[in-house]
Amino acid sequence: MAMAVFELVWRLLHALLWLQRTLGAWLRRGMCAWARWNAALLARGSQDTRNKGQSRRARWRADGRGLKKLPLHLGLVVTEEESSYTDIASLVVWCMAVGISYVSVYDNQGIFKRNNSRLMEEILKQQQELLGLDSSKYSTEFLNSTRKVEQVLCCPTTVKVLSPDDGKANIVKAAKTYCQLVAQQQRRSTDLNVNIMDSLLRGSSGLPDPDLVLKFGPVSSTLGFLPWHIRLTEIISLPSHINLNYERFISALQQFAACEQRMGI
Repeated sequence: MAMAVFELVWRLLHALLWLQRTLGAWLRRGMCAWARWNAALLARGSQDTRNKGQSRRARWRADGRGLKKLPLHLGLVVTEEESSYTDIASLVVWCMAVGISYVSVYDNQGIFKRNNSRLMEEILKQQQELLGLDSSKYSTEFLNSTRKVEQVLCCPTTVKVLSPDDGKANIVKAAKTYCQLVAQQQRRSTDLNVNIMDSLLRGSSGLPDPDLVLKFGPVSSTLGFLPWHIRLTEIISLPSHINLNYERFISALQQFAACEQRMGI
């Protein structure tokens, strides 16, 4: 009786051991097959993403070349209470992609300028995400920072973050400078004209005059954005910079390209 029980237990253990080995081999084969399938899926997804990114970047470059004229300097003026670093960064990167050389970012509260490093980091992040491998073809110079990001100089873009201090305050500073020149008898008060004032102010901004300003928000004013420098600037108003898509951005550039500026006589 004891022998029969022992034999039964032994056979049962043997069966369990065989079952464990069989299940283990099946699971190993299954895991290997799943890993190969998952790797293939990820590779395909990565390739699709690269192809989509390349197609998107090619479209952006073609959009820029297809415009009758492109602003040399584009100002992004935010008059809204809420500010989105991500959306402003996307706008800056789109400017880079289509070939705009100078971009200025402004809000009348000075939020972006006080948090310049945060905006700079977001621009670099968006540059990598939106341009991908193509980001190596772009150079971004931040005039507000000692940090300069340089890659291959194919399409360099200069970015400057401005606040009200860079507007009316600079006019006051230029006026004081001229008064000092008059006091030192290097100038006469009657010599003051538009050209002299322009030369005193031009060095303060570090940028050419804006060709185009995209103003975001319901306020019908640029709220102190470089008041002297936008005498001949085209201004296009948009409801908001938040969640603004590329199609609306390029539409604004197309609107600018279609404008015929008459300077007068």
